[in-house]
Amino acid sequence: MTTTSTPAAARLHPADLAGLASIGLRTRKLRAALSALGIAIGVAAIVAVLGLAASAQAALLAQIARLGTNLLTVSTGQTLTGATAELPQAAPGMIARLPGVTAVQATGGVGGVSAYKSPLIPSILTNALSVDAATLNLPAVAGTSLAQGHFLNAATAREPVAVLGAATAQLMGIDRIRPGMRIWAGGQWFYVTGILNPDAYAPELDSAVLVGFPAAERYLGFDGHPSELYVRAVNTQAATTRVDNLLAAQANPEFPDEVSVSQPSQALTAQADAAGAFDTLFLGLGAVALLVGAVGVANIMIISVLERRQEIGLRRALGATRGQIRAQFLAEAILLALAGGAAGDVAGAAATVSYAHAKGWAIVIPPEAWAGGLGAALLIGAVAGLLPAIRAARLSPTEALWSL
Repeated sequence: MTTTSTPAAARLHPADLAGLASIGLRTRKLRAALSALGIAIGVAAIVAVLGLAASAQAALLAQIARLGTNLLTVSTGQTLTGATAELPQAAPGMIARLPGVTAVQATGGVGGVSAYKSPLIPSILTNALSVDAATLNLPAVAGTSLAQGHFLNAATAREPVAVLGAATAQLMGIDRIRPGMRIWAGGQWFYVTGILNPDAYAPELDSAVLVGFPAAERYLGFDGHPSELYVRAVNTQAATTRVDNLLAAQANPEFPDEVSVSQPSQALTAQADAAGAFDTLFLGLGAVALLVGAVGVANIMIISVLERRQEIGLRRALGATRGQIRAQFLAEAILLALAGGAAGDVAGAAATVSYAHAKGWAIVIPPEAWAGGLGAALLIGAVAGLLPAIRAARLSPTEALWSL
């Protein structure tokens, strides 16, 4: 008596499984592309949000490192009656004598004086510009530089000569320094010799018209009292902290409580820390897009099982196991989601590079951004394709072939 044995089912190698899974996607290209689009949008949002937040933070930290953290500002506070206090004229010199102080520069607000490009401009159109007296080495200490022209010197500080902040020049429509260029301030002409670059540490200088202290006293009725002092300390945290603790009493020994002291770099550091404050919102939107993509993948896989009943029945009749059928459809779902994830990674990285380049930032795309995007796509593909794959594997050959 002879017995026949059923041959064991052939193993499906990973390479064969990938090729088999890709056939189902290639035969339905448009449907697959639309299903992958939701995942691509979600992954692109995640990569772009994390990349732009990291790039912005890196740019701010680089700016802080370039400008230093040793700048302190001393400004007028308020008196007990709520009026604006006044710094002594000797305050810059007294602060310069503090141990650890390397440089002191000052500005003084000239009250009741506005600046215009022409005397024909109505007086109410001030553009919120201020006219300030300034000492000669202000740009270097305040952390800015000249975009065009020259700053004040010992000679021009005594004459009707002005230097414009970056925003001031823009509001006045002045984009370059030309010989004989003048602006109208305090009822007379001032010649413009320079334009400053934007100042991250002292943004108040951006909207200012700066003239020399002697010229302000002579032509604009300035009283000579500084309103803002820019102090550079030895570039160590300990030295900066020591100077910070002494500044108020040194600037105004009689009324130290009427002096306000701040460290501009702390504001930029806080801004860098808050660069990702809105990340959660945009990551949530990306998660919604991923959820929509998951529904799309599950939908296309369920339809695919219904449309390919004959194929499933034929493969089962030829010896394919339930596990192989299940692996085939699960691999299709994962491959579809990974295609969307890869496209999203590329799109998110391209958006990050384009925006960071336009802003002049360092381009930083955290590894966890693109790796997390692909990981999320892989998980979505596995979860969304699991139920359709199980349904396909449960079809019996006779049931699947009945419709032939």
